[in-house]
Amino acid sequence: MDNDYEGFIKKIYKLTGIDLAQYKEKQMRRRIDTLIMKKKAGGYEGFVSLISKDKEAYDEFVSYLTINVSEFYRNPEQWEYMDKTVIPNLISKFGKNLKIWSAACSTGDEPYSLVMALSRHIPLNQIRIDATDIDKEIIAKAKLGLYNAKSIAGVPDDFKKKYFDMVGSSYKIKDEIKSRVTFRQHNLLTTDYPSGYHMIVCRNVLIYFTEEAKEEVYRKFNKSLVPSGALFIGSTEQIVDYKSAGYVRTNSFFYEKAN
Repeated sequence: MDNDYEGFIKKIYKLTGIDLAQYKEKQMRRRIDTLIMKKKAGGYEGFVSLISKDKEAYDEFVSYLTINVSEFYRNPEQWEYMDKTVIPNLISKFGKNLKIWSAACSTGDEPYSLVMALSRHIPLNQIRIDATDIDKEIIAKAKLGLYNAKSIAGVPDDFKKKYFDMVGSSYKIKDEIKSRVTFRQHNLLTTDYPSGYHMIVCRNVLIYFTEEAKEEVYRKFNKSLVPSGALFIGSTEQIVDYKSAGYVRTNSFFYEKAN
């Protein structure tokens, strides 16, 4: 394996728009080296050449880079806090027409969980979730809405019965939930951020970023939120200097934009 990783990441950025320099090198390099060996590409130069010419290999590479470990209602106690405290607070401040962004949404488990959680408080036809991810193949899977039993294990029983259909041994989420989510491609490290959100959910993704990249993302999220808007992060994450980033911490995993 050749050693010009810096040259490699520059070529990958030019080719894909993905800035690997913003990811932890040791972890990401190990994943990439494994894929290059699997493809018998002969090193970084050969691999860049391969994905430049082969669309299937290109799509596989982008999919392989992204960390798509996701499930519905991951960390149920946090979703319970959202249900009992965060959503009612948002409704009391902003009304029921809430603007919500599920960032780095992976296979759709999170935005669909959001729709179901909100449906306890807001009529379905008033719920709108913007969901984004860097990987267009994963977005396609999210739009399909087909999941295995493990993925939906945390879904409350009433929602499982109401909002999923069995398809063979899999579970397909119903269109009345899917229709409330709009998916699009977005790169947290390079794409401009939308604004005016009452809540942003971004969980268990930034742990793979450098500290500098994390800080920048949290600051950008802050600008995307309205004053007193909520940010919901993962159980393995924290905003170390949340005050200077413009937040008030309301819970271990929930932050509020300072007024």
